[in-house]
Amino acid sequence: MSEAHVIPAPAAPSTGEDSPFQHHVVEACQVCGHRSLEPVVFLGYHVPVNAMRRIEEPPREELAFPTQLLICPSCDLAQIGFIVDQRVLFPPEYPYSTGTTQILRTNFADLAQEVQRFIGVSREDLVIDIGSNDGTLLSNFQPMSRVLGIEPTLKAQVANERGIRSLMTFFTPGTAARVRREHGPARIVTATNVFAHIPKIDEIVEGIAALLGPEGVFISESHYFGDLVRTLQYDTIYHEHLRYYSLRSLKTLLGRHGFRVFRVQRIPTHGGSIRVYATRSAAQQDDASVAALLAQEQELCAGSPLLREFRQRVLRSKLALLALVHQLNGQGKRIVGISAPSRASTLINYVGLDDGVLECVFEIAGSSKIGRFMPGTVIPVRDETALFREQPDYALILSWHIWEELKPTLERKGFQGDFIVPLPQPRMIPNSRARAS
Repeated sequence: MSEAHVIPAPAAPSTGEDSPFQHHVVEACQVCGHRSLEPVVFLGYHVPVNAMRRIEEPPREELAFPTQLLICPSCDLAQIGFIVDQRVLFPPEYPYSTGTTQILRTNFADLAQEVQRFIGVSREDLVIDIGSNDGTLLSNFQPMSRVLGIEPTLKAQVANERGIRSLMTFFTPGTAARVRREHGPARIVTATNVFAHIPKIDEIVEGIAALLGPEGVFISESHYFGDLVRTLQYDTIYHEHLRYYSLRSLKTLLGRHGFRVFRVQRIPTHGGSIRVYATRSAAQQDDASVAALLAQEQELCAGSPLLREFRQRVLRSKLALLALVHQLNGQGKRIVGISAPSRASTLINYVGLDDGVLECVFEIAGSSKIGRFMPGTVIPVRDETALFREQPDYALILSWHIWEELKPTLERKGFQGDFIVPLPQPRMIPNSRARAS
């Protein structure tokens, strides 16, 4: 049962002393300023995806915010329709750790190798990571260059303890000026899975420009809007994600600040992302990848059949998942969740799963989410070791975009039940080891 009590948020930023947080409705495109944004899908009211109450705490009132995806008909930027204050979304105790995810560790190692291969960095060069979390990305650059992380949460302390110098602060123009003054110009600035999270994006891009030297390169990685739509990843729509970039919308944003996108790469992280290289230098030559991906994006524009159908596909998928779990519950089957990524919060709350349907969610040992409730629910997060002892009938894989990686791992550890992959259409996957035995 949901514990989230919906409180209407103000239609414009509050400035009162007794209302310190600044939440507001998006009334104009965050990139180009166009004021007639078109709705794509509305998923209801949701609490922030990392608002995870401790199990021992009594139920309390929680703020829930409208969750709607809009698209700009001018620059094709998809964006959240309501902005929640960053201090609410990213408190100092923010639980997410980059280093716990194998696919991200592999991706960041690949990024460092690609930068060295296509751009080249030396021991004297400075590499800065914005939203550096626990320093996982920068650890790959540390043997080849100077590094500096900028991270607003306590994960900056974790990075510093690992010997990766990090500033615990939000990235602002003032931060950029201070870093440039104290550390000199950067050869590379990265923003991986954070460039879509930061408000006042024009100020951020100008801050990045201020950090970079004359031949500097900015590299962003963002969840790709094309993959979100085509593979029905509506569960990635939540308030931390302010923008959902296509290459065209990202190119528009960077171009407004004198940056030229010269290389783009599709990567598998977060269910499908794009790695984009941009510079204000004329020295870098354009890669054919840019024109190729732009040519594929015609169907991602506002009013396209693909976007018109998206809302109905989301609804059909929700109803199909509800029908499946209702059928299994009626048969007396026990269902648990596997992994508690941020996207799981959107799926659980939009579909309407509660602790009567989903007994609990299991996380790997050591996760900071263990001992808490899933956001907006009383579904507890438990240590994965209990999964193999209790052997429920079905495991709903909430990190469904990497289910092919998780399934054999769970089977190898001894799970004997079957699996449910919820998206893009819910389906049951039998346990290979159990069937073989």
